[in-house]
Amino acid sequence: MRLQDRFVGLGLTAIAEAPARRPIRIGGEITRVLIAPRSGTPALEIRVSDGTGHTTAIFTGRRTISGVAHGRAVVLEGVAYDERGRRIILNPSYTLLPV
Repeated sequence: MRLQDRFVGLGLTAIAEAPARRPIRIGGEITRVLIAPRSGTPALEIRVSDGTGHTTAIFTGRRTISGVAHGRAVVLEGVAYDERGRRIILNPSYTLLPV
């Protein structure tokens, strides 16, 4: 409930209700940061949770993004899809929220 309260008033869709293959705007807290190659290219993966579910944002060609860290609140905009049982947003627009 704490996470959901943190994002009230931002006009976001709950992660659990976000449809696949349609533009979405979600927000949550970063729960994991990982650098994992995708097709031989470095990629920064962040797992975001809003208390209703979680999704993974993948930024291809990136090893770091300034300000992206575990526990930081972020708003993501993009098109989600399912890949191997995970909900993925590839190269989303992002807004880091104040700490």
